[in-house]
Amino acid sequence: MRYRPALRPLIISLVFLFVALGSWEWSSQPPKATEALSEYELLMGGAEQEARVPPPSAVIIHAFNELSDPFYDAGPNDKGIGIQLAYSLYRVLTGFLLAALIAIPCGFVIGMFPVMHKAMNPYVQILKPISPLAWMPLALFIIKDSEASAIFVIFICSIWPMLINTAFGVANVRKDWINVARTHELSDMRTAFTVILPAAAPTILTGMRISIGIAWLVIVAAEMLVGGTGIGYYVWNEWNNLDLTSVIFAIMMIGIVGMMLDLILSSVSRWVAYEE
Repeated sequence: MRYRPALRPLIISLVFLFVALGSWEWSSQPPKATEALSEYELLMGGAEQEARVPPPSAVIIHAFNELSDPFYDAGPNDKGIGIQLAYSLYRVLTGFLLAALIAIPCGFVIGMFPVMHKAMNPYVQILKPISPLAWMPLALFIIKDSEASAIFVIFICSIWPMLINTAFGVANVRKDWINVARTHELSDMRTAFTVILPAAAPTILTGMRISIGIAWLVIVAAEMLVGGTGIGYYVWNEWNNLDLTSVIFAIMMIGIVGMMLDLILSSVSRWVAYEE
């Protein structure tokens, strides 16, 4: 009996999954020939079959085939899903880490000194709403390299959530904790690392989770624009090949990898969480 509350969400989730997949499978089945063709179409020798979204059974079979050999390389336009995801993850993590190296220290300074917050806030509010993809033409013109331009776009979209959350977390550290550090005559640097950083860490990790989610969204669109490699290019290339089964499979892989990235940072955030 004590396990029933824990199993209830799992049972509901599985029921929802089976209903959704069953409805999808049923709606994807082609109509019978006698019902699909009118009398005129039968006299004219039939009509072209209506294009339909592939059923989940076809997607599952395709996923099994793709995942059985995810790292094959048969040429520029024929690489395994593992290689495509690896390229995308490399770009996302590179841009994300570069953004963290700048956003977290700058957020500390902005959060610790109100005058810096007032001075920098207008620039943040102007640059934050700009779509990352709007920077792509300028990046391609200046950098003249599609790989570096995609990383730059990830950097731009990742920096603002981390910067804002870091500044907010640092600025809202309890004043009595800082006063205790001053009472013990701790230096500003030691206060920052031993008092402010642990207290602001949960908020900083929240900003990092938001950033990695946005970065994973943006890289798909960026790779569709620059082409070459990556999961975004894979989706666009399969669409051009009219292979909707591969497109749906890639969409599901994008969701799974995005969930895994969020779960990793969620686990890290639980390590730094504390109770007062």
